[in-house]
Amino acid sequence: MLSLAETPSRHPADRLALVKGAERLTFGELETRSTRWASWLIGKGVQPDDLVAFSRPNGPEFIAIAFGIYKAGATPAPISGKLPAFERDAILDVMQPRAYIEPTDAPDCAMAMLSPIHVAASWKACTSGGSTGKPKVIVDGRPAAFPDGMDFIGIPENAPVLVPGPLYHNASFSSAIFALWKGCTVCMMDRFEEKAALQLIDDLRIQWSIMVPTMLHRIWRLPQPYRESFDLSCWNMVVHTASPMAPWLKQAWIDWMGADHIWEVYGATEGLVRCWIGGRDWLTHSGSVGKPTGGARLRILDERGNEVPTGIDGEVYAMPAGGPKSSYRYIGAERRATADGWESVGDIGHVDAEGYLYLADRRVDLIISGGLNIWPAEVEAAISRHPDIVSCAVQGKPDADMGQIVHAVIEMQRKTLSLEELSAFLSNYLVRVKHPRSLTIQASAVRDDAGKFRKQ
Repeated sequence: MLSLAETPSRHPADRLALVKGAERLTFGELETRSTRWASWLIGKGVQPDDLVAFSRPNGPEFIAIAFGIYKAGATPAPISGKLPAFERDAILDVMQPRAYIEPTDAPDCAMAMLSPIHVAASWKACTSGGSTGKPKVIVDGRPAAFPDGMDFIGIPENAPVLVPGPLYHNASFSSAIFALWKGCTVCMMDRFEEKAALQLIDDLRIQWSIMVPTMLHRIWRLPQPYRESFDLSCWNMVVHTASPMAPWLKQAWIDWMGADHIWEVYGATEGLVRCWIGGRDWLTHSGSVGKPTGGARLRILDERGNEVPTGIDGEVYAMPAGGPKSSYRYIGAERRATADGWESVGDIGHVDAEGYLYLADRRVDLIISGGLNIWPAEVEAAISRHPDIVSCAVQGKPDADMGQIVHAVIEMQRKTLSLEELSAFLSNYLVRVKHPRSLTIQASAVRDDAGKFRKQ
């Protein structure tokens, strides 16, 4: 097992570790900064296996703090720095960390020897409001060390990679930390911008990246001659996650970059199951998020807890390879589990005869309008085909007559769109009863860089 705490010292000191804009940090510099943070934390009373929360924007200091926490033998718990104080304090009240590193904190002590370094019992503790809006903390069940040679969603060794999403988000955090563990140079962005991302891939010869479907949609919307003006021959793999990707967009991406270029990983922060599928398999299993990997298993259950036949939608339950309650623990929430330990995070879907999983949407996001079940992901996929729409999200809106109606929130730049015009466009893709009945147009992003729609 190779400890995360020792990551900065395991790679050549002069190798570039982190890039964000004009900022550069080598592995040697990361070793020095993270050790200084560890000394500071220990001086503040942090002990082995404690949770340490922190807020920082994307950048080298975020990563230095995370590795400083590992060196102190503790578990990093990143929190979005964009949260209003009310939300941040609610998370901290639930989490009760040993320490919270304020945005203005800086180590003011000399480095101390940190040997031997305790390996924390959990390598991350990520936060989520989930679908309820109530904060919860998901403490990973794996220690802060991994077996030598372990693979994680195709991240290469000793290569430049792009992690453009917010580092406080589970997928971006996990990818950045693991890429550094494998000796990669991690390139970050303040916030995602499609033209800048392509320029970085070209300039830094990026080989691997993780993105959310909104990012891929923004890149795809760029004029084809502009997209093809960049040298993307080095970009071997993009992995997408965090929210559904419209099948038409997946097909368009495959047609442009090739089937072996695009991969999808499905799995909640709870780590119950990880499904994995490449573009080649997706072409013969269109719409699937893949098959379980690493020994995890799936069951699809109806509302009474009975297993449904192959091909029939139900709630997705999973069993991690390590058995019940092995992959995580909650702070501030209760597990949704069967009597024999199978757990669900609320997704609805089905499996086919070959064991490939197909998702419909989240159980709590289902819109029931006049007795008809409408899944927001299906409506969003159709809306996103419109050439003037940058991003969108769909939710149910209370209605005295229908119970709920479909409400769409749409991001557009320098244009407007009436409900009638939208409905006319959707008539080629959706039955009329699934069309939005109300509409909000805004110039600001509908989803954040983690691909999430903040309903509140």
